[in-house]
Formats: sequence, C-alpha cells, structure tokens
Amino acid sequence: MRPSLPAPRFLVIRRDNIGDLVCTTPLIHALRQHYPTATITALVNSYNAPVLANNPDIDAVFAYTKAKHRSPGTRVLKVYWDRLRLFVRLRKCHFDYAILAAPGFQPRLLRLARFAGAKHVLGYIEPGKPGASAIDNGVPYEADKPQHEAEAVFQLLAPLGIKGPPPPAQVFPQADEVARATDALHSAIPIRALLLIGIHISARKPSQRWSAQNFATLMKRLHEEHKAAFMLFWSPGENSNPLHPGDDAKAREITAATAGIPVLAFPTHNLGQLVAGLSLCDRVICSDGGAMHLAAGLGKPILSFFGKSDATRWHPWGVPYVILQPSSLDVANLTVEDALNGFMKLI
Repeated sequence: MRPSLPAPRFLVIRRDNIGDLVCTTPLIHALRQHYPTATITALVNSYNAPVLANNPDIDAVFAYTKAKHRSPGTRVLKVYWDRLRLFVRLRKCHFDYAILAAPGFQPRLLRLARFAGAKHVLGYIEPGKPGASAIDNGVPYEADKPQHEAEAVFQLLAPLGIKGPPPPAQVFPQADEVARATDALHSAIPIRALLLIGIHISARKPSQRWSAQNFATLMKRLHEEHKAAFMLFWSPGENSNPLHPGDDAKAREITAATAGIPVLAFPTHNLGQLVAGLSLCDRVICSDGGAMHLAAGLGKPILSFFGKSDATRWHPWGVPYVILQPSSLDVANLTVEDALNGFMKLI
C-alpha cells in the first residue's frame, strides 16, 4: 500500500549492532528521496544510536536501552520503565508506517511496531511463521538468496514502489569530535602526510583478529613504500576485563614497534570519536565489524580482513574495497605480504 498522504509518517526500526544500522542507512536515504516532506523517525537501541547522529534524512531518533547494555548499578526494572515511557511518546507520533528493517520475519520488531501504534507495517514474511498476518505490507523472504545486508533491507521498500540498487551507506561525523581529532592529529603528525591510513586493530570475533606484530610490520612497510602516516584505532581497556575486553596492551605493542614513523594512537571511548577519526583518513585497514561499516558510511576505501564471516552479506557497501579471507577462515593465517598485495589492489 503506497502512501496517499502528502507527508506520511514513517518509523524505521533497527535494534541490532552498529554494522546492521549502517547498512540500513541506504533505505533511510531512499525513503527521504522519494518522500521529501515525510516525517522519518528511527527506533534503535542506545548502543547503535550514534550511527545516526547528524543524519539529515532523519527527523528524530528514539533509542531504548537493552537490559544487557544498562549502566552498572542500573536496575532492570528501570530499564523497562524507561522503555514503557518511550513507547508512550512514540504512540503520540501517530505513525502511518513502521518498517521492520531486518532480513527475515522479525517478531520482536513487529512487537515494537505494535507498541508504537503504527497503522501499517512493512516487513518480511515467511510461510508458517505465526503472527506474520499483522504485516499488511509483506515482502516474501528468500533465505537462500545471496545478497548484501543493505540489499536485503532495501527490498522492504518495494511495497512503496521504491526499488534498488540501494545507494551507498551514510554516516556523518560530529563537528566537535572532528575538531578534537584534527587537533590531536596535528599535534602528533605536524606535517600532513600524502597518505593517512586508519588502522583499526580490534575485533570481537577471535577469527577476525590479526596480531600486533603483523600490524606493526605492515605499518612500517607502508610507511617505507608509500610515505604513509597512520591513525591507530582500538577499543580501550585491558583484555582481562570480562565485560568489555579492550586492546590497550596490543596497541602498546604496536606503538612501541612502530616508534620513529608517524602514528597517532587514537583509542575510541565512544562511536562519535571513532567516526570523527575515521573521517580524517584516506584509506582504512581493519577486520570485518562495526568500524569497517562506519568507514564505508564515510566513503573510505577499505582493506578488510574476513574470518568466519559471510563476505557476500557483509562486505563494505558503496565504496572501493578489497577483502582478504583465508581458506581457514582465520585472519591469523593472513600474512603481511597478503595485506600489502591487497592494499596495492585498493590503490
């Protein structure tokens, strides 16, 4: 059912991780292009919400906190009370359409759309799934169809007459964070290098992790051969932290091994810092993960290491990229020469 209203009200729901939300921005942009006077609201979680900061296609962002993401000392009861208050606010928006922006039938997102009081729901339907009848603008889901996450999500716009290919992903840095990152870069590397490479060393999955020694050797070779300078990104903290393991020790090893070449060590305590830092780089080298998708949303060419991850579904969207994925599906088996050869293809 296509909107007949001059300014329909859309609610785009995406409750997953950073990369998932980045891959939803092509849908949001296309929605804005086709309905320039529409009200477009996003319902996300507190973890991935910064992905949408400064996005000009969005009128409002509502974020709720998952119980597992609550601050230390916060009671679970408060989390759910805050969520209830949020949905009271959402119902007052009187949404015409809710879009369940994820592949496959999504009962959790459907519940959120119902709580928000949307009149119509766009989402994937699958045979035999109970509750799918509540999706009045359904798109049949082809689970075996090889496609990118951005393509799968974008197809949900078909009932509105919007068809692909999806535009590039979009992420927008915050001006104050960019200013701070720029100041730090100028202090560490006073002379602007011809090539500034962002190196992100953290990866959640063990199969996506490359060694400190390999990163250091690669950086030294890239400096020797391309006069490159570097911004070194990582998740701060010690790897012994059971809740939020970090890569401080790994970063210290890399910075010690690369003494004498231009490197700005740039630990990122929040997504705003990471987006701002990546926005200053000419190229990015990283493993598959949230940072890779943020870099793609910033339009950066990317050399990406893939372990046990589906490259067809999760490769960088809308930018030049080179993927290195060993047959073992373990990034540890990639050599420095593999990375150098991949980088040459990228440039």
